[in-house]
Amino acid sequence: MPELPEVETVRLTLRPAVGATIGGVWTSGQPLRLNRPIPTAALRRALVGRRITELRRFGKYLLVDTDGPRSLLVHLGMTGRLRIHRAADERALHTHVVLRFEDGRELRYSDPRRFGQVDLARRGAERDHPSLAVLGLDPLTERLDGAYLHDRARGKSASLKAFLMDQGIVAGVGNIYASEALWRAKLRPTARLPRLTRERADALARGIRDALRHALAKGGTSLRDFVDADGVAGENADYLLVYGREGAPCRRCRTLIRRSVIQGRATFFCPRCQVL
Repeated sequence: MPELPEVETVRLTLRPAVGATIGGVWTSGQPLRLNRPIPTAALRRALVGRRITELRRFGKYLLVDTDGPRSLLVHLGMTGRLRIHRAADERALHTHVVLRFEDGRELRYSDPRRFGQVDLARRGAERDHPSLAVLGLDPLTERLDGAYLHDRARGKSASLKAFLMDQGIVAGVGNIYASEALWRAKLRPTARLPRLTRERADALARGIRDALRHALAKGGTSLRDFVDADGVAGENADYLLVYGREGAPCRRCRTLIRRSVIQGRATFFCPRCQVL
């Protein structure tokens, strides 16, 4: 699933859509996440005739602002893609939403597995939307520090890996960057939260920010489906520090990276560097 750096990369490469006026909305009629129907009529009422003014992101969610009171809310799910095309370009088989621009371009959302989401949110009250209301801090646009992590960990007994992947704690960190952040912080993914001291929480906050910023600078991580709005794959898979590197030498101490499974998800760590 695309995580924060991949969604931010899509946002940045969608900037040519800013200023475009939406002339029409088409949907496939097929439901997306949790079998929820796409709100076609509401999309048309809110978006047709409106000009796109800004593109924002919160966690793994994209917000397409218009000069009206509503913003388009998009979650890419596991296989979702959001790209700008010429109207004459052939549509991908699994295209589910198209915004037709008056200048002859189209913004298309495709999603073969249909785990994504397309909806509307009221601008200025985005966090009232049920999908955003449950999210924790965005680590790149809000103040994520050790004090916050230490406070949220208090009284909990989960593993550090599960804690990081809880979207109600940190919005946008998933399986890849949880492993990467914990390696940077020298913390073992299986360690329990009662062992997260304030000093270790400070290191973890730095590790999260550094892992996300590094991936963003490389255009995100493309393991299978992810491409940006120009159709370009991210390069960060070549620079991952532990994720997917089982049996390879640690980039810090040369000990072989190990793999374990936490909550059904593959987890990678260095048994020497990550001693806690």
